[in-house]
Amino acid sequence: MFRQWSPIGLFLTVMLACGAAPAANGDLYQASAVVSGQGEAGRSIGLAQTFEDVLVKVSGDPRLMGDPKIAALKQQAAQFVATYQYRDRMSGVPIHDEQGTYDRPHDLTVSFDPARIDALLHSLGRKAWLDPRPRIVVFLDVVGRKERFALAEDGSKEPDMRSSLAAAARKVGLPVALPTVAQLTKYELNAETLPSADLSVSDAAARNAGGDVALAGDLRWSDSALGWIADWRIDYRGTPFRWQIKGVGFDDAFRNGMRGAAQILSGNGPP
Repeated sequence: MFRQWSPIGLFLTVMLACGAAPAANGDLYQASAVVSGQGEAGRSIGLAQTFEDVLVKVSGDPRLMGDPKIAALKQQAAQFVATYQYRDRMSGVPIHDEQGTYDRPHDLTVSFDPARIDALLHSLGRKAWLDPRPRIVVFLDVVGRKERFALAEDGSKEPDMRSSLAAAARKVGLPVALPTVAQLTKYELNAETLPSADLSVSDAAARNAGGDVALAGDLRWSDSALGWIADWRIDYRGTPFRWQIKGVGFDDAFRNGMRGAAQILSGNGPP
């Protein structure tokens, strides 16, 4: 299946012959999707989804999401695949009498060929972001319907938010951490002071937490927006960046924060 060639495949052969080098970090070229069963129809959907995810993760440029050129290439995602494997999410649960394996949810994990992905990005005017990626420490003030708090690695509040933030960071290949309660206390950062804190203070706290750069966030529930409003800010190499998303769940808010940070840190401009 993966050895069939099309015009895109022939183009990539030429690109590789011209010296497009494979990348070193294999994790960047791997992504997962949940699919139904192990049939070809579900696999095609999963390959298309992971293909787009990997292009964004390797380049650091979320603007590739929904790009018409990528939409067309997603139908040929199999040509960029090195290996794939399944994991039954219901492993250990007996199949019902009427149920076949085709409708059981599986994790499809796909590893793409680094040289072909790099060559494709080059053809799209992008490049693989292969430099060591800065470790981000997220300083987040959360204002919910009933309470306000600073999200901490060892805090008692919202473990689901911590998991969601980590998943959003993995999606774009960014190492991420949260400060501990002690680190927040040391720099007098809390739910009240974080929104107005100078990012130089947050950057110092980020370094104290073993990170490289601080990403400050203000996450507020809004009944009028029918969801969360997230304001993000980061200073990188002397340039301040600000962006916002409204009316979303906190999963989408965190994905927006991580995608924006990746776009900035990879040199692809402001979100």
